[in-house]
Amino acid sequence: MRVFFTNQIYLTIEDAQRAFISRGLNAPMQDPVERGQERQNIRTVEHMIILQNGRIFPRNDLPPQFIQTVQNQAFSQQADTQQYVSRIRDESLFYVISKVDVRGQQAYLFSYMWDTYQKQLVQELYKKMLSLLLIILFISWIPSFWLIRSVSKPIVQIGKRVKRIANRDWHEPVVTDRTDEIGQLVSSIEWMREKLVQQDEAQQTFLQHISHELKTPVMVIRSYAEAIGDGIFPKGDLPGSVKVIDEEAQRLEKRIHDLLYLTKLDYMDEHGSKREKFQWQTLIEQAVERLKWRRKELDWKLNLIYADMRGDPEQWSIALENVLDNQIRYAAKAIRISMEMRQTGSGTKLELRIWNDGPSIPEQDQDSLFQPFTKGKNGQFGLGLAIVKRIADLHQSQVSIRNENGGVSYYFLIPFNP
Repeated sequence: MRVFFTNQIYLTIEDAQRAFISRGLNAPMQDPVERGQERQNIRTVEHMIILQNGRIFPRNDLPPQFIQTVQNQAFSQQADTQQYVSRIRDESLFYVISKVDVRGQQAYLFSYMWDTYQKQLVQELYKKMLSLLLIILFISWIPSFWLIRSVSKPIVQIGKRVKRIANRDWHEPVVTDRTDEIGQLVSSIEWMREKLVQQDEAQQTFLQHISHELKTPVMVIRSYAEAIGDGIFPKGDLPGSVKVIDEEAQRLEKRIHDLLYLTKLDYMDEHGSKREKFQWQTLIEQAVERLKWRRKELDWKLNLIYADMRGDPEQWSIALENVLDNQIRYAAKAIRISMEMRQTGSGTKLELRIWNDGPSIPEQDQDSLFQPFTKGKNGQFGLGLAIVKRIADLHQSQVSIRNENGGVSYYFLIPFNP
């Protein structure tokens, strides 16, 4: 504000100079000595003319030493008009010196104004601003106190609920009737609570399935081993009984392997997995060669295209084996595998279709088949399709099941990234 008012003072002085010059430099000027050495009005601009011979008129009440300084500034001034400021008797004097012509001779117009006006303006403005601020603070105190109460109280309650949720006490819903930002925060916390409850329930179910899947083969192995130790052969002879133990051990090994691999995929989701180029056609052909011997009577037909893409070939190989294992189990006579490129809204994608002529799957069960330990038609639990879904997610791909052409198709939609 002081800078602003200082600029305004200089503008006032320069405007007064122009008005003074327009009236005529020889017009009579009131002599401050003649008016009793009275200080001019705080808004008054005083003028003096300095001639080349050093003469100054009219007479003034400024200190002689300062007048000498003004003369030196005027005689050495290069610009036509220049602004100055000096301290006199602990007050600031703002002045402007301009080159003028007096009766054909060069002279200098010295116009000045004290800073009393500036001080009074700033002080008055400070007083009004302070008064206005106090009024605003007084008026806003009550609504501010109410606003603080309305904001701090629910936040404290939210903090308590979050602590309860952190301690796994999350079965009571977090509700509110507010629609503002706090209401949105409460809604987000409630959404988080629901997800935690779902995750906890899924984890409990998962653990129950694991305990069942691991406990059953262990019980069979122990009971058969104890029977053989007592000289009893449940399957009639020793080779038949040992074969059962071996089959249950393989089943147990597969469950443990799938469980560890699913955990490994979760780790890769957080830390990233390798990406390298591989040929999809070769990967499918190798998977078919490894598995088709399980049911030699099945009719296999492959309609594959060349697709050189990036990804984790080990993961995709496991996904293919799990899907083919499922197809082989339920196929009646035939399995068909085809590939084609499709243009979608998000770019080019590889569509892989694996079809078998087995019995259809109820629509309500199609999505749940990708959940861990979902029970199949023949009563088997497993993690195979859950691993398939997890691998597809890691590669930003989609996997789905459809009943079509008298059988069941598994579709993979994989982004093309050569």
